[in-house]
Amino acid sequence: MISRTLSFLILLYALGYASFAVLLPKAGDERTTDGIVVLTGGAKRLERGLDLLEQGKARRMLISGVARTVRPRELAARYGKNQDLFECCIDLGREAVDTRSNAEETTRWLKKQKFKTVRLVTTDWHMPRAGFELARQAGDAVNVYPDAIQSKPRFATLFTEYNKYLLRRAAVIVGI
Repeated sequence: MISRTLSFLILLYALGYASFAVLLPKAGDERTTDGIVVLTGGAKRLERGLDLLEQGKARRMLISGVARTVRPRELAARYGKNQDLFECCIDLGREAVDTRSNAEETTRWLKKQKFKTVRLVTTDWHMPRAGFELARQAGDAVNVYPDAIQSKPRFATLFTEYNKYLLRRAAVIVGI
């Protein structure tokens, strides 16, 4: 009985990992939202957010998890954007250090801006956990639309992220 149960749990885990790896989220559609949030830490995330903002797909953008030493003018120069865009429409979130605190920082920003819709920009392998955290923090008051940056993650990256995702879901279930 124990070996069957253990075998079933291992199979369930393996199938979950396989679906996690194969069904990575895709880029978002072209809908307009109140805001855009970009989580720092991955290639092409900020470029996607800036492009969407310039296309008028949102009124404001939050870059969550920005180092305290980074200045808006430095970001404008690095990404070849007009500094006016950063001054008028982009907020730099400097409090977040991980995915959970990204969600907390973003939720505070959404409440302050009184936004009801937000596009979440992060890497495809990170989207399930980031989307879970943000939807959990923001609650039913905000609609979160995922906009994943396509990547070619290594097995180790996917394996680690899948386990983080499972552990976080389990932690929420037990109230941690």
